[in-house]
Amino acid sequence: MAVGPLLPLGHRTEQAHIALAVPGGNRRNLATLLSIRPPRRIVYDCIFRATRQKSVVKITGIETFTLRAPLEEPFAYSQWRYTHRETTLVEVRTSEGITGWGEAYSPSAPVVAAIDRFLGPLIVGRDPRDIEDLWQFLYARGLDYGPKGTLVAALSALDIAFWDIKSKAANVPLYRLLGGAMTPSVPCYATGFYFCESEPLERRFAKEAESYASQGFTAMKVKVGLGVDRDAGLVELVRRTIGPRIGLMIDANHAYDPVTAVALGRRIEHLDITWFEEPVSPLDPDGYLEVKAKIAIPLAGGECEFTRFGFEPWFRKRAIDYAQPDLCACGGITEGMKIATLASLHQVHVTPHAWGSAIGQAAALHFYAARPRHPGTLTAERKLIECDRSENPFRTQIAANPVRLERGSWLLPEEPGLGVEIDRAAVERFRSTA
Repeated sequence: MAVGPLLPLGHRTEQAHIALAVPGGNRRNLATLLSIRPPRRIVYDCIFRATRQKSVVKITGIETFTLRAPLEEPFAYSQWRYTHRETTLVEVRTSEGITGWGEAYSPSAPVVAAIDRFLGPLIVGRDPRDIEDLWQFLYARGLDYGPKGTLVAALSALDIAFWDIKSKAANVPLYRLLGGAMTPSVPCYATGFYFCESEPLERRFAKEAESYASQGFTAMKVKVGLGVDRDAGLVELVRRTIGPRIGLMIDANHAYDPVTAVALGRRIEHLDITWFEEPVSPLDPDGYLEVKAKIAIPLAGGECEFTRFGFEPWFRKRAIDYAQPDLCACGGITEGMKIATLASLHQVHVTPHAWGSAIGQAAALHFYAARPRHPGTLTAERKLIECDRSENPFRTQIAANPVRLERGSWLLPEEPGLGVEIDRAAVERFRSTA
């Protein structure tokens, strides 16, 4: 009994190429080959012989961890004084024994509740590798209640864990799934110069600047927000200390109104400032535009923004020159890639905010390493990723192999997934039940 047509028309052309390529192949053999209709099972075996069918991987459990640790020396910036560090981690476990880790940039109590009692139960039994589908599903579930804020931070943590699982299952470092990297390392800028009470800030800032320069950092970021005169004096001090060749940014953490931000910008714009970060409220894009129109310093912002929907008006208005999404808050790696694509349409640079643990730092590094330089020319500005230098035991102690820093550059992990092996004993040591 004849078997009906088995293959699309294009496959016959493929058969012809095969027949003519083998020894002794000719048009007569080709005609014979095309007339053969082997059993359907054999055809399917040939088609799928080299194709491994998708294995079944299911989420079997999700666990959150609130980590808390006192600081040896409290520090502050314009909005807050820290006496301890706190973060929220999530572990996603699967039927195949692969686990993924993520982190949320949010107060712990609400984000833990969001994962444990709302988002997490919705996805047990789902395949964590179906990342886009999971993202859209979870975002839609929370859209009526929290299109920004805690629910998106919770989604971010889960999304990072999904990518960790997917790249571990593929046995490749995460950056390879995101597009690959041009170089094995990414230069950093040192974020420091926080406000401390142990010594005069002038002395402390000078010592920090010298230290970062000696470690090989080619740029550094100074905290401001103490008033125009004090800020200007400290920024001038740091510039004198490091000289003209090292990049210098300032970060007000939205301490000022537009009038005051303009006054500070005009006082220091002769110091070759790479960017002025969060000069005014993150709720005031028109305030950014006012500042931008009156000073000759590029503006940066976005660590307080969420999803591409939140970033879009900032890009459309050209309110910022540098976008700083935090992958642990903005929607994770999945949404970070969309934000970066949207930014490129409006000629906005993207350099992620990274203030978290070893997990958040690794996620930001993989994401950023896979992003093309912008603009795409041979002389394009070098990529610079944030390297927070404040005390943070979760960055240095919860991973058996934290990301390595050499001469002011993060080295890309080559292990599968995020590339950081979590030390469970350390996680439990810092775990808070309060």
